[in-house]
Amino acid sequence: MKTIVAGAVGECVHVAGVFNFLRLAEQAGWRTVFLGPAVSIDEVIAAAKREDADLVGVSYRLTPETGERLLGEFAEAADELRQSGVRFAFGGTPPVAERAETLGFFEIVFDGTENTDEILAYLRGQKPGAMDESDFPQTTVERIQWKAPYPILRHHYGQPTLEATLKGIRQIAEARALDVISLGIDQEAQENFFHPERQEKRRTGAGGVPVRSPEDYRALYEASRTGNYPLLRSYSGTDDFIRLAEMYAETINIAWCAIPIFWFNQMDGRGPWGLEDSIRKHQEVMAWYGQHDFPVELNEPHHWGMRDAPDVVFVVSAYLSAYNAKAFGVRDYIAQMMFNSPPGTSDAMDLAKMLACLRMTQPLEDETFHIWRQTRTGLLSYPLQDDAARAHLAASIYLQMAVKPHIVHIVGHTEAHHAATAEDIIQASRMARQAIENALKGQPDMAQDPKIQERVEELLREADVTLQAIRSIATDDIQDPLTDPAILSKAVNVGIMDAPHLKNNPFARGAIQTRIVDGACVAVDSAGKPISESDRLHQILKEEL
Repeated sequence: MKTIVAGAVGECVHVAGVFNFLRLAEQAGWRTVFLGPAVSIDEVIAAAKREDADLVGVSYRLTPETGERLLGEFAEAADELRQSGVRFAFGGTPPVAERAETLGFFEIVFDGTENTDEILAYLRGQKPGAMDESDFPQTTVERIQWKAPYPILRHHYGQPTLEATLKGIRQIAEARALDVISLGIDQEAQENFFHPERQEKRRTGAGGVPVRSPEDYRALYEASRTGNYPLLRSYSGTDDFIRLAEMYAETINIAWCAIPIFWFNQMDGRGPWGLEDSIRKHQEVMAWYGQHDFPVELNEPHHWGMRDAPDVVFVVSAYLSAYNAKAFGVRDYIAQMMFNSPPGTSDAMDLAKMLACLRMTQPLEDETFHIWRQTRTGLLSYPLQDDAARAHLAASIYLQMAVKPHIVHIVGHTEAHHAATAEDIIQASRMARQAIENALKGQPDMAQDPKIQERVEELLREADVTLQAIRSIATDDIQDPLTDPAILSKAVNVGIMDAPHLKNNPFARGAIQTRIVDGACVAVDSAGKPISESDRLHQILKEEL
């Protein structure tokens, strides 16, 4: 085990930075020796020799002029150690760090603006100032494992022109703000990429960047080849799914696929396929990505939550997502959990809902099927006021850390007002990192709240009722109702899977009514009183059977 010796030198008594540096070093596998505040140059050198140090860290956070003189003396006194192979690092305020940099003695200089993962990367052996693509894992699972215990960070980004998006991606990458940039492409690219005859010029740039060729995607990927070399991913599209998948793999080395079960079709107006056919197509997409060893996310549950479906339908859709992913050969499954959906949900009941999702899906895990947890803030939950939105972002991510996510999908604080710019994303990333840092220092175990656990158990019981209802509408010749497109489609048609926003939808019943009761989103009867899932489904199944 390599050894780090570190302390604040001279008259400097500020050691919080040194202490945090050593804490990260321990995470990276180092043996650490903390020398404390106001350590003399001779004491530091003596300790380095005594402990057989591989790396010596020194800090000074007072006046730059005095710091420069002190560090010059230190460099002269410690040069023999450096010549023998001992490495030296400095950390201080930006003005002192600037002076330390000019000495040319320290292997690396930290001025406090670095991301935690940058410091960890250095402590894990990456060469400062010489990092290239090979230093940053370029697959999702490797990146998650490399960055642990910190989650990897993702944000959606796409401007109305290709040029602006290219510039923004470079800016985000150089700022090392994200591990994954999710390309926000316009609706025409999602639906009509291979059909220019169907594209409408007036819709160009509506909802994101207007990519129109594989070369456009290659240019976006090339723009990301700087900074911390973030991964890229894009919408899986609403038509020509396999052709798009093949192109994404070739042009942007897509980080993972995201596809729903029931959405992005005629039911929500985002694609050309009917409900049953789209389910079949989506399953084919899962199978393709599974065969080619890409992770798959089913961005399914939050579509129900954003349409005010009851929590139990959210949980059931989470289970169906993982179940279908496994059934169609996915090995690395990304379970997306959008908090704050619907927006009126309380933090306690929101957390209970996500814990129920995890409890439902956990038994599916085995050596062939791994579940990676991804959390995000509710898209519809942001206030318009900038300061309030910033507070909401931080509070939501702190809550999300209770489920120990592997991926945090940052939804920027500007989303209620405008699509995030590169600078917006960099700012949102800083806020998210701080909330994550605070949680990882020792967050209370909110999951142990008795009310939360009570709600988890209730949702698990209710979800079993819903899943059994889906199975009950299948005939005996159906091998597996939970993966059969006709049965899944029928579950929506008859109202087992239902949401208030689906009223008057040709594919759905849209008859369910919900209310926020004690912080949870529940189904209610015509009088507005909560009803159990058994009671809700009894009439539906009676009519069906």
